[in-house]
Amino acid sequence: MSDILATKPESKAHPRGLYVLFATEMWERFNYYGMRAILILFMTQALLFDKKFASNLYGSYIGLIYLTPLIGGYVADRFWGNKRSILVGGLVMAAGEFILFFCGQFYDQPGPLSTILFFCGLGFMTAGNGFFKPNISSMVGQLYPKGDTRIDAAYTIFYMGINIGGALGPIICGLVGDTGNPADFKWAFVVGGVAMLISVIVQKLYQDKYLVGPTGEQLGNTPVTPLEETGPGAAALDVPLKKSAWLNPVFITIGLLAFSGVAIGILYFDAYYPFLSWLLLGSVIYIAFFLFSDKSLDRIAKEKMVVLFGVSFFVVFFWAAFEQAGASLTFFANEQTQRDLGWFVIPASFFQSVNSLFVIIFAAAFAWLWVKLGKRQPSAPTKMAIGLMSLALGFWWIATGVNNVAPGVKVSIIWLTGMYALHTWGELCLSPIGLSLFNKLAPLKFASLLMAVWFLANAAGNKFAGVLSGFYPEPGKPTSFLGYQMTNLYDFFMLFVVMAGVASIILFMLTKRLQKMMHGIK
Repeated sequence: MSDILATKPESKAHPRGLYVLFATEMWERFNYYGMRAILILFMTQALLFDKKFASNLYGSYIGLIYLTPLIGGYVADRFWGNKRSILVGGLVMAAGEFILFFCGQFYDQPGPLSTILFFCGLGFMTAGNGFFKPNISSMVGQLYPKGDTRIDAAYTIFYMGINIGGALGPIICGLVGDTGNPADFKWAFVVGGVAMLISVIVQKLYQDKYLVGPTGEQLGNTPVTPLEETGPGAAALDVPLKKSAWLNPVFITIGLLAFSGVAIGILYFDAYYPFLSWLLLGSVIYIAFFLFSDKSLDRIAKEKMVVLFGVSFFVVFFWAAFEQAGASLTFFANEQTQRDLGWFVIPASFFQSVNSLFVIIFAAAFAWLWVKLGKRQPSAPTKMAIGLMSLALGFWWIATGVNNVAPGVKVSIIWLTGMYALHTWGELCLSPIGLSLFNKLAPLKFASLLMAVWFLANAAGNKFAGVLSGFYPEPGKPTSFLGYQMTNLYDFFMLFVVMAGVASIILFMLTKRLQKMMHGIK
């Protein structure tokens, strides 16, 4: 009997730690997407920022969201560990939400108080995200032994947590905050802050018991510095001594406040003296020079890196259009969409839940499709080109809906929801595929640095999204981008049709060349 028990196959159930991370991430995404759903409305309706200024600030904030994880991930890997970074990052994000609550409380008071609180709230949100976001995702894979067939399913479950939070956040925050009364926005920030505290509490209560590796070891603890990193001839005792300075609560608090201060400064100065776009461009050029000048890399490795830099360029155009969801498309939902159902007026912020709902509906179908096609499935660059074309079709759909519609006339919600369906299909063709491509093609010694290129492309796309949203035309106030005149919403949406469509066609034309440079990797 003992022999039979000894040879019994191991359970295929997922470790409980996965569901701890699922809940932690779900509440954090509830907080993030709920806050994002009402952010542009709060800026324009409560703080009375004009749409161009609000759009640019939105782009800077979302762009910085993708940059801070580069710092937070580095600090976690070297000094704090995943678990500590998740907890402190979550608390800083919660603090940011409550600062925004006070901003909403005093939004109509004379003086600069509300503006100061607003930038401080955004700064704390971006700083906290930098420590929370990269660390929780990396812990999912650590729950399983290498080669475990359950890992793909685990990330699918985790991804569902992201989208459940992304769907619920805008709805709940919209119900309490997007009421038509600017004084109510503050309650959305409270709800987001409470959700973030729930996320931290769940993580704290269960991390030590359930976040364990395949052999029972605790995951995400403070990393041990290799002895050789402490310097030639250093004694073993030097390791904990050097670590203790980084783990001192006073040092952690000062470091987080300083990091938040830097984020606040970047957001403030970029709002009035734009420089973030140039910083992103300079960072990419520097990384490219550093990588391609490395003599230890052979021709094949460098050709693979060319592919990664190439697709990153096209990713910028994708996110620049896709992230109109939180900016110009929110203006459109609020002003030009018929939201009155007779018995209920749909808050404009609700529409930011649609993408997450469509991801939940369609993600499994796309995963099945790629598996079904097997070796006949398109290459990664081709899938990304399809994603861009789907994005262009989404904007063509909504442009059709507003064509020849008189100013002030509201259109059916079918145009906005149909567009979001096409955008979701595009996202499923591009975002996970691009991330996977970076993992496959990046030389091992530069894997982290090349992942930074992916984040920089996302950051640049989001910043560009804010810039383009600033050209949203008002009745009687035409706008112009690179000589292209926009006098109405049809003209505005066609800008994204052309931008995403041309990018898609060019990427399609480059696909065969890129495939050769991938050297057999799909």
